[in-house]
Amino acid sequence: MDSGIAARLSEAGVDPANISDPHEAWLRLFDWFGRRATLIDRYELEAEFLGVSADDLPVDRRDRIARVVLEVSYPGIEFVGTSGDDPIELVPYDVAWPGLFGALRYELEAVLGEHASSIEHVGSTAVPGLPAKPVIDIQVSVAGVEIEANYLPAIESLRMPLRVREPGHRYFRPAPGARRVAQIHVCDAGSRWESDHLLFRDYLRARSAARDAYADLKQGLAHRYCDDRLAYTEAKTTFILDTLVEARLWAEAESRLAGSSG
Repeated sequence: MDSGIAARLSEAGVDPANISDPHEAWLRLFDWFGRRATLIDRYELEAEFLGVSADDLPVDRRDRIARVVLEVSYPGIEFVGTSGDDPIELVPYDVAWPGLFGALRYELEAVLGEHASSIEHVGSTAVPGLPAKPVIDIQVSVAGVEIEANYLPAIESLRMPLRVREPGHRYFRPAPGARRVAQIHVCDAGSRWESDHLLFRDYLRARSAARDAYADLKQGLAHRYCDDRLAYTEAKTTFILDTLVEARLWAEAESRLAGSSG
């Protein structure tokens, strides 16, 4: 067993050498560490229990594990329809991405009208110099994400069906088999969801060291989890949480500096 997960199991009161139920062991990790206990940890525990490498877990078993883990990590999550699972492909930053976002924002503004309080370019394609999957992440902020009638039909009219529903967030992406140029996240205006995504983007734009560290992590994960989009996303969790801590301190310092100079 990886020494890191063994140490965290011990901290959570679980004997790493005596695990009879990998899911129960993961639940103890989650109770202790919250979102820092990820799907990757659950894969590792399952693999250790079966005596195989985590990379050798069968796809159907990984799918079953992922569903259960997501339901625990994101209470109230609901998967709508069949979302598919495209392979992970990172490409170098493309200077055309901001323009593509601008065109997509224009389409969204036309169908959403006053129901969208802001439409922002987030994710890796919003950070110059950062390699990314060539898919534009768009964050739409609304006055009430639970009032789906105000935005769901409009977004789906752009051939972007709803795929995931969870408290405070809705996720839209093209149907399986359709080319995915963009994906849309709808959140509550003024929410932690909204502010964290904007802060993470702005910090990576401002701090090249953080951007480059994230790029290195993504490249390694894209190679290891090229056929497992959920694992690729989950494996970035600890880096993102740690970076957000740094980013909040940075934002506070920038705010104080702006206040003193004003």
